[in-house]
Amino acid sequence: MERVSQVQPFGNESVTNRYCFAKPKVCCMFVLMHPVAYIEQRFVNELASLYDAGEARQLYSLLLEERLGWSRRDYLIRKHEHLPEQDVDWLLDTLSSLKKAMPIQYILGYAWFMGMRLAVNESVLIPRPETEELVHLIISGHQAAGSMPRRIIDIGTGSGCISIALKKAFPDSSVYALDISAAALRVAKQNADAQSAAINFINADVLEWDVIFQEGQVFDIVVSNPPYITANEQHDMHPNVLSHEPHQALFVDTSTPLLFYEHIAAFAQKHLHPNGDLYFEINRSYGQAVCDLLYKKGFQHVSLHQDMQQADRMIHATMSNN
Repeated sequence: MERVSQVQPFGNESVTNRYCFAKPKVCCMFVLMHPVAYIEQRFVNELASLYDAGEARQLYSLLLEERLGWSRRDYLIRKHEHLPEQDVDWLLDTLSSLKKAMPIQYILGYAWFMGMRLAVNESVLIPRPETEELVHLIISGHQAAGSMPRRIIDIGTGSGCISIALKKAFPDSSVYALDISAAALRVAKQNADAQSAAINFINADVLEWDVIFQEGQVFDIVVSNPPYITANEQHDMHPNVLSHEPHQALFVDTSTPLLFYEHIAAFAQKHLHPNGDLYFEINRSYGQAVCDLLYKKGFQHVSLHQDMQQADRMIHATMSNN
């Protein structure tokens, strides 16, 4: 059904003023005075402190696709048309949220990861392309070796993106996902259910791993994207991350930047199968430090991998079979 309609008269002045961008006293009696392209320019102008013009236009295109199903080509053809009141209302409400540095993924309630539409809210980090690269590293390595991991654990699962992607890649594996946040696990479980992925969720603090896991519980893969941003790096971060994403999942004390890597490596020492694999996403500033830590703990074949921006971002190590 066609969703774009002709402008209709509307006599409520308070509503009329909202959509007419001239002064109220000269506003006409129509609710919708400006075409789709004009609203796009509002996005560009009003988001200038947070996004450059290209980013603002991309956000607007995403919203048109979400609300109206429009492609960029549709926009170019129909940019002089007027939208129904409810669609303008939704776009301007979304603009207000974006001006408060709300990430668009939280506004829409989902993010894409490895071709999966995953629910997200402010209880979980928004999945990043770098984390997709980590998952690709795991999957491609095991597929090339012809190996099927039997037991996998994802530590600090958040939205469940890593654990769900690995379960779909290795459907016969038993996959476990741990997080300290019960709210995050609710989101992860929702995503696992939506993807028909059977995941064993654990609500616990990895810093207390020694009282959580029993002797003899072993895994073939331990993977984690733990908190790794230090306080002195906050000034380099986008406001939408600082204002809305969960700090517990982002930050580590500046005095102990390797805290989580140390504890997870210690966990892996006791619970990783001989010749099992440990994978980390890391702070690009601490790649060599994490590698050195793993060598000291007896891991072998420690390799540092770069992301698409050529920054140190992933580490793969294997457990010594001695």
